[in-house]
Parts: sequence; C-alpha cells; structure tokens
Amino acid sequence: GEEHYNCISALHKSMRGSDENASLYWLARMLEGGEDPLYVARRLVRFASEDIGLADPLALTQAVAAYQGCHFIGMPECEVILAQCVVYFARAPKSIEVYRAYSNVKECLRMHTGPLPPVPLHLRNAPTRLMKNLGYAKGYKYNPMYKEPVEQDYLPEELKGTDFFKERKT
Repeated sequence: GEEHYNCISALHKSMRGSDENASLYWLARMLEGGEDPLYVARRLVRFASEDIGLADPLALTQAVAAYQGCHFIGMPECEVILAQCVVYFARAPKSIEVYRAYSNVKECLRMHTGPLPPVPLHLRNAPTRLMKNLGYAKGYKYNPMYKEPVEQDYLPEELKGTDFFKERKT
C-alpha cells in the first residue's frame, strides 16, 4: 500500500541527504518487509543518474552491478549487495546538473511552436551522391582529426548560443 511508497521515498531522501544509517534502515525495512529487491535496485539505477550524476559517474555502474547481482542471486543473499550500493550512494557527492539540463531541453522542445528546426546540413549523414550534391555533410569537421577541439556549431541556428546547463526553468 502507501507504506511501500513512503519507504522508498524515505530511502531516496536519506541517500540524497548523505545519511548512511537512515539509508540502511529504510533499505532493511523494505527488504525485511518482503519488498522485491529488483524494485529497489531499479530505483537505485535511477538515483545514480538523477541525484549523483556527474559528481561520481561510477555510481551508475555500481547501481547496474547491484541490479545484476540481485537478479543473479536473489534474496536473501542479495541484501548485502543492495546495502553496499545504498551506503555508496549515501556517501557519494551529489549533482543534479545533468538531470536539470535534460529537463531544460525537454522544456525547450515542449515550448517550441511550429515545426522543429531542421538538422544543420553539415551534421547530416551523406550516404548517397544526391545527398552530397544537396550539401549534406559539407563543411563538417571531424574532431578526432584535429589536435584541439574545432570551432563548429552543433545546434540548429535558432538555438545557437543556448546553454541548457545554465538555463533555468521559471
């Protein structure tokens, strides 16, 4: 019932708040109460990107490994796998930078009126002669061929200069 959602919320917020003791408590309360360990593991995968993100990119690897470990061995043996992951997450630095930036991109798409801007010609693939003749891929600079990053636009003209990492939803 409702307690299922209350407990996962408490676990999530305890990890977000870097409280390893409370995180372990809520995890144990869920598992000892019969919660599906794969449900908890799925929530940890989401938490890894949503709340830890680029502050510790290995968090996602930890979460996926925990999910796979739980899938392989099940309860009760997988409880320690989940406990390790939960403590790792509670102790990890937190960042919502990617989560916020992606939300800003979605908002940009939702608020756009009319047809979405076309993909710039230089970014289009040109597998046929016709496409090459139409200017597809013309002027594209293949970054690995240069010692330094090249100056090149990757967003449509209408979005030139947009920085979704700095934009804030109102």
